[in-house]
Amino acid sequence: MIQAAPKTKSERIARVLEAEIRSGSLHDGAALSSESSLVERFAVSRTTVRKGLGILVAKGLIRTRVGIGSFVTYGGAVIDNGPGWSLALSDTGTQMDARILQIVRQPMDLAVQQFTAEYVLAVDRIRFRKDTGRALTLERSRVPWRDDFAPILAEGLENGSLSQTLEARHLSPASGEEWANVLPALTPEDAALMGRAAGEPMLRLRRLTRTVSGDIVEYVESLLDPGLFGLHMEF
Repeated sequence: MIQAAPKTKSERIARVLEAEIRSGSLHDGAALSSESSLVERFAVSRTTVRKGLGILVAKGLIRTRVGIGSFVTYGGAVIDNGPGWSLALSDTGTQMDARILQIVRQPMDLAVQQFTAEYVLAVDRIRFRKDTGRALTLERSRVPWRDDFAPILAEGLENGSLSQTLEARHLSPASGEEWANVLPALTPEDAALMGRAAGEPMLRLRRLTRTVSGDIVEYVESLLDPGLFGLHMEF
């Protein structure tokens, strides 16, 4: 079947990369060039490159991974937390469960320089091992509020997944940033939520994701058990 000529620069980028993928030049699992490299290769803006990658994501040809080159590890094994912690940890053989602490509309309460929305959909969750009941993660997700989020407050998340809930509203991350640092001491409030000792150190991950057009999808802060989680870098 003859494909119509691409109408935009982003479609042209997607067409070229799709041809490379389907021809085997980019094999399954291969890393695409960095956004900066693609910007230089196609002589376009970063936004145009992201839109082109978004087309490939929608076709299921690639899956963007926030923080390319850095991966979260659990027990020393690399995990992909893009689909969510529960799914990622289940792939390691760990039986996980989650408890939602709140799903509310509220003013933005976390300090993020790039985040300008006044009100957010706030979803706080704890993930814990089924066998021991020990809390492994405490997550605070913040999504810029939209009117079509109102039913979520009454009906909850689709299949218990914030990612699925956002995708159902055509909000899918195409790029983002992730930061990691050690939180020297749990606050008494967070320690009580996680059933841990106040003052216990934790690994803190902060992630900001954006759509192909650059709009913020979600900001999430995760506190992780440093005895089990770490970071693995590839370069």
